[in-house]
Amino acid sequence: MKRRTIPGTVLSAIVALTLAIAAATPAAALSRIKDIADVEGIRENQLIGYGLVVGLAGTGDSLQSAPFTRQSLQAMLERLGVNTRGTDLRTANVAAVMVTANLPPFATQGTRVDVNVSALGDAKSLQGGTLLVTPLHGADGEVYVIAQGPVAIGGFSAQGEAATVSRGVPTSGHIANGGVIEREINYVLAARTSIRLALRNPDLTTARRVALAVNELLGTYVAEPTDPGTVRLTLPPKFNGNIVDLLTDIEQLTVEPDQPAKVVVDEQSGIIVMGSDVRVSTVAVAQGHLTVVVTETPQVSQPAPFSEGETTTVPRTSIAVDEEVGRRMAIVRSGITLAELVDGLNALGIGPRDLIAILQAIKAAGALQAEIEVM
Repeated sequence: MKRRTIPGTVLSAIVALTLAIAAATPAAALSRIKDIADVEGIRENQLIGYGLVVGLAGTGDSLQSAPFTRQSLQAMLERLGVNTRGTDLRTANVAAVMVTANLPPFATQGTRVDVNVSALGDAKSLQGGTLLVTPLHGADGEVYVIAQGPVAIGGFSAQGEAATVSRGVPTSGHIANGGVIEREINYVLAARTSIRLALRNPDLTTARRVALAVNELLGTYVAEPTDPGTVRLTLPPKFNGNIVDLLTDIEQLTVEPDQPAKVVVDEQSGIIVMGSDVRVSTVAVAQGHLTVVVTETPQVSQPAPFSEGETTTVPRTSIAVDEEVGRRMAIVRSGITLAELVDGLNALGIGPRDLIAILQAIKAAGALQAEIEVM
């Protein structure tokens, strides 16, 4: 039997052709279920508290203009056995602050969380300050975290008699691991027999695709889409009553999320974001401005030598009108892609703000097959 040897040039050509075909084939944008959906009950809880930061180098609240700081300082000193009623406190080393934190899901008692500190009064900076013991409350009024520690800020401020330099926000800070969890949220996930997945971008097609992927993996009817943003899971018998095992198996499944055709417009900054499914029907577009430029170039008129005349200023005005007669109406063909739409509009030589107005006009004409969302 004879063996045929493929020359190196032919082999290289085959490999190049294979790579070209692979590059030309559009890959589906697959995402894991854990990246597009949230599990019912697995969520953070916001906490808030009011406290005092001490140890500031004269950059704290003015007690005359911040009476809540003075009252809080007096109440704290009284709890420590120091009576300051009737005295005139003039310290500038204390600042009243609001303390916030997020309680992680299933956080256990004794673990630590990060806290954020923000000035409430007229303090200039929290640099070098220390937060005193501050209870952080949840929406139900219960205390879940106790916060305390030195405040680290990411900005600074320096001031002289004639100039001031500031960078960042010196009145906001952060305390890494500054809060200790004192109360747990009672939620037993493993005891659930059914649970819901909440899609972060609700869509009927995406919800159905998630349910089909889960049912295909398990070989039974377990997942059911109940609305565009919810997929209900029922625990099958083979998981021995532990829904955590079910969630672990399905969170790595990949699906292709669907999204509606949408154009997001931010008129303040001129930002335009268009989805890949945006389509335009056949429409003619023209854009132009009437620009009038007025230029003043006054000239000085000198009298003749040895004459009795005076030096005067003679006005000279030049007016130019630009009607942009070179701009013509462009035709945008039906069913074009997003890239072709952008190229066609850019060919008109317009800026982002004019492009926003054109897109809104195309939508008003009924030729833009997408939703425009103005931020």
